[in-house]
Amino acid sequence: MVTIFALYLMTDNNTKHTLTPALTWLMAIGAGMVVANNYYNQPLLGKIAAEFKVTEAKASMIAMLTQIGYATGLLLIIPLGDMLRRKKLILIDFIFIVAALLAAGWAKSITLLMVASFFIGLTSVIPQLFVPLAAQLAKPEESGKAIGTVVSGLLIGVLTSRTLSGFVGEHYGWRAIFFIAAGLMVLLWIALLVKLPDVRPNFTGTYSSLMRSLVHFVRTEPALRLAAARGMLAFASFSAFWTTLVFLLEGPPFFKGADVSGAFGIIGAGGAIAASVVGRLSDKMSRSFIITITLIMMAASWLVFGVYGYYFIGLIIGVILLDLGLQAMHITNQAIIFALHPEARNRLNTVYMVCYFVGGAMGTWLGGICWQTWKWTGVSVLGGALVVAALLLHFAFGRKKVV
Repeated sequence: MVTIFALYLMTDNNTKHTLTPALTWLMAIGAGMVVANNYYNQPLLGKIAAEFKVTEAKASMIAMLTQIGYATGLLLIIPLGDMLRRKKLILIDFIFIVAALLAAGWAKSITLLMVASFFIGLTSVIPQLFVPLAAQLAKPEESGKAIGTVVSGLLIGVLTSRTLSGFVGEHYGWRAIFFIAAGLMVLLWIALLVKLPDVRPNFTGTYSSLMRSLVHFVRTEPALRLAAARGMLAFASFSAFWTTLVFLLEGPPFFKGADVSGAFGIIGAGGAIAASVVGRLSDKMSRSFIITITLIMMAASWLVFGVYGYYFIGLIIGVILLDLGLQAMHITNQAIIFALHPEARNRLNTVYMVCYFVGGAMGTWLGGICWQTWKWTGVSVLGGALVVAALLLHFAFGRKKVV
């Protein structure tokens, strides 16, 4: 049965496809809609903790398990984009996304919600098939621009998901957002069925050889290793902030609900839009220099959080710096790795994104511990230390001709 399914996916027509503006925007919007599934829970952790009568640290494990699931899906599913027909792979995966979202909405215990959250992350990896597809279909001189547009859509989805879920959770309960998300996934499935092209896979070996090639790329490509390490540490810092923000805002001096926590996503979305410019810049200027500047911006954000984190203006300025810095660095990292082996973009992206979301899970876990023990001061020290570590790695190895 598995063999028949694989042969079905590998069957392909020979139509040549190009990246049109309409297709670019469909993938950008689709990436944002799907990746949002991973972040709906973050502004709602306080409400979930209250309903199931668990600690905030235990509730934060829901976000951590979602990110671990995402990293697992990246490792097991995304490499198949180089081997199987991506359109059918994507459309079949959507069935499991909808099932996982419905399971989360119906969860009757914190344990069942954790399991459902893992599977939401596991299946919501579609955006990481869109990004290399956009790079493949674009003209070589416009690859960075295409990556920037799709990743900006993805990042806007990450940030505005918190705004949507915070509002829905505050007015209709935390479960409602998962049912709404399931409906949105059905609508997106229909649009992709009609508009997404089939593209010939590049890899003709077996799944085991496909997975072994991941190890080969890690061993032989220092630029990939460095990009993965930078991304892992930076996203850990980012996740520590967004996981604990809801706890900060619930207490003094703010005393605000999930809707206010989620509204900060709109502020960060402005950074995502601005980060699309970096995709164009990465085609024209030093990528090492861009990454240096963006990591410095992230470090500055944590300084602002540490000093002015109990004022709304401090949080607003910090969010802008943090989100713009991370997103611009992320787009530049992907432009670097996609240029290494064009025929293996999905596998290179797998290595990078698995490390990226392992970092996210690590940041979520450590952020929850720091909040439980040292509150906002501990979170600020953690976030700043992670970014400084990424910056030191970049200074140590990024000046060589590997970036």
